[in-house]
Amino acid sequence: MGTHSINKNWITLEIVDTIISNNLKIELSKEATDLVLKCRAYLDEKLGRHEEPIYGINTGFGSLCNTQISNEDLGKLQRNLVMSHACGMGEEVPQDIVKLMLLLKIQGLSYGHSGVQLKTIQRLIDFYNNDVFPVVYQQGSLGASGDLAPLAHLVLPLLGLGEVNYKGNKISGAEINKQFNWEEIDLQSKEGLALLNGTQFMSAYGVHSLLRAKKLSALTDLVTAVSIDAYDGRISPFNDLVHKVRPHDGQFITARNIQKYLSGSEIIVQEKAHVQDPYSFRCSPQVHGASKDAIAHVQSVFEKEINSVTDNPTIFPDEDEIISAGNFHGQPLAISLDYLGIAVAELGNISERRTYKLIGGERNLPAFLVANPGLNSGFMIPQYAQASVVSQNKQLATPCSVDTIDSSNGQEDHVSMGANAATKVYRMVDNLEKIMGVEIMNAAQGLEFRKPLKSSQIITDFINEYRKTVPFVNDDVEMHPLMKKSIHFIKKYSSTLSVKEPSIN
Repeated sequence: MGTHSINKNWITLEIVDTIISNNLKIELSKEATDLVLKCRAYLDEKLGRHEEPIYGINTGFGSLCNTQISNEDLGKLQRNLVMSHACGMGEEVPQDIVKLMLLLKIQGLSYGHSGVQLKTIQRLIDFYNNDVFPVVYQQGSLGASGDLAPLAHLVLPLLGLGEVNYKGNKISGAEINKQFNWEEIDLQSKEGLALLNGTQFMSAYGVHSLLRAKKLSALTDLVTAVSIDAYDGRISPFNDLVHKVRPHDGQFITARNIQKYLSGSEIIVQEKAHVQDPYSFRCSPQVHGASKDAIAHVQSVFEKEINSVTDNPTIFPDEDEIISAGNFHGQPLAISLDYLGIAVAELGNISERRTYKLIGGERNLPAFLVANPGLNSGFMIPQYAQASVVSQNKQLATPCSVDTIDSSNGQEDHVSMGANAATKVYRMVDNLEKIMGVEIMNAAQGLEFRKPLKSSQIITDFINEYRKTVPFVNDDVEMHPLMKKSIHFIKKYSSTLSVKEPSIN
């Protein structure tokens, strides 16, 4: 098992995927260690010579910012902050998201602008490397003063409080410290605020959803190619000439992908009785491409965010400055997550339309894709179920980022609601996997009726792999188990795909 060194180098979505997929351990580089030590030493020295109030370091929080705290109570102030802010509600955050939260919080604290102790970061690294996952809850963050409630739950076990999931069991923070012989972290000035201020809840959900959305976006081109051959579609809409005169990157990449997947198909080159295909087939480069471009934009925003310092106040030892500002505000993420949700919803929207066409009894396909329709309902109702999920994604695409609710006695008078956007998009990506699972189920079924003509080798290999999981349906069977297997196939197959940017040359 390898190790990833946390340092000041730019971390990309691809690097995060590599760390997570290969279950790499992490460690602080010497450069990062030196920066953390330098910042902490500066803060201690600053407090020794500075009697003026510094927000969150020797003052209260939020609307209590004008209440000064004595030096002997600074540690207690930070401990009280963590305990009082652990107010999460709802379902637990999935453990793979919690692991990302730990990784991103460690990354953000490593830049030497937060004032935390080295041992505090090291304990977070210990959690990460030993798969100790604090129990965090999905609801409670406004996405503005950072993700206060979820991050408080994330760090409670450092104090011997809260709960963790470890090796399939839920145990107390005190018990996990006992098991590993860890001492409770005695928080120093500013540390609680550094741990709780930040966008790592939104960022972790967003990165996780982005990784999945990018892979599903690539896979949906292949699934579409199967649907095109099953529907006896035309290849002409994917000609390079068309896309060079409207050179959106995502559109061009999608058209190239579909061309490649259909190359060598006997079905695609046979003479067609129809002059045009419906938009859900013909315009798939334009629709998939727009989602690809949206995903690329959101990726650029999130890569900036996970390479940022998002707690407050921000400490600049070289400039002798401690600045209270607003880098914890989640608006860049909130708007981007809403945009990602729209992109995901549209990939599902057009997928369902192709499914609808495949079951319509057109182009020498039997109605509902079974040989004896009437006696058999065939693939009639999977499309109903798919349409229900598509409709839910349309409803979930309503933006969160345009909402705000006053908090902290008006001190925090504009919030991003990015945390709600983040958990919503996660659900929408789950839904996209379901939608694509139903499309490939129909497309593979329809392709059987094109025999003895063969599809391309790429599609044949893909369907052969699919048939190891989901069989051809001759007569009515219980459909739910097949749908479940088909969705699992999409989930598993997409997880193996790369998030590396494709070439547009």
